[in-house]
Amino acid sequence: MVIDSHQHFWKYDPVRYAWIDDSMKVLQKDFLPADLGPILKDNEVDGCVAVQADQSEAETEFLLGMAGENDFIKGVVGWVDLRAYNIADSLAYFSRDKKLKGVRHIVQEEPDPEFMLRKDFQNGISRLAEFGLTYDILVYPNQLAAAVLLSRAFPEQKFVLDHIAKPQISEGLDDQWVNNIKELALNPNVSCKVSGMVTETTNFKWQQEDFYPFIDVVLDAFGWRRIMYGSDWPVCLLGGNYKEVITIVKDYINKLPEKERAAIMGLNAVSFYSL
Repeated sequence: MVIDSHQHFWKYDPVRYAWIDDSMKVLQKDFLPADLGPILKDNEVDGCVAVQADQSEAETEFLLGMAGENDFIKGVVGWVDLRAYNIADSLAYFSRDKKLKGVRHIVQEEPDPEFMLRKDFQNGISRLAEFGLTYDILVYPNQLAAAVLLSRAFPEQKFVLDHIAKPQISEGLDDQWVNNIKELALNPNVSCKVSGMVTETTNFKWQQEDFYPFIDVVLDAFGWRRIMYGSDWPVCLLGGNYKEVITIVKDYINKLPEKERAAIMGLNAVSFYSL
């Protein structure tokens, strides 16, 4: 089974999705299951995980509603305020829907590089496992050190790093990013999505080989059992179409045994998110 572990839907609203600025005009429209379904079929992808793009519980309701209407949406990573005093109530409410598989906070937008080490945030993280929920780590490289400490503090919690932490691909490997990825991977409860790479290139200009040194580091650090393919559609349209994005990963892993390719392209996501 081939699973896209990371994509988004939205009904475009310039206020709600303020991060989509005028440099991203291709994204300033609706992206819904009717748009993605044919694309997945054309690329022989069996299903996907829809991930929040707006920090509101309305977004979580929106994604769960679409997942309930579309079988190919196998799971949802939503948003709840992990810092809230009544976090357990929110988690209990949303986890009644079995397609809610995890939650995410857009930590990359937080100015404090140690945001994830706040006591109120960690209190929310501490409640996820009892509801069977995963946590997606969305950070920039300068926030990776905090991700290492967070995941180490909660060894029973399942974490996955989104977009390999968004290194600046066009500038080549950075030693600090490499070292932090290796450190994060030492925590066996952390996986990594090979996703979101084309948008981290200068002027969205790239060749497949530009990504290979970064995937080398991730594969060496996490091993094939803890990495998973994700498209980051439709955000990936800033830097390429869906086929180009999935081909980057497929071509790279073509050298691996079939069992390992199948794991990276879907079975790891099935296991991680309990799809």
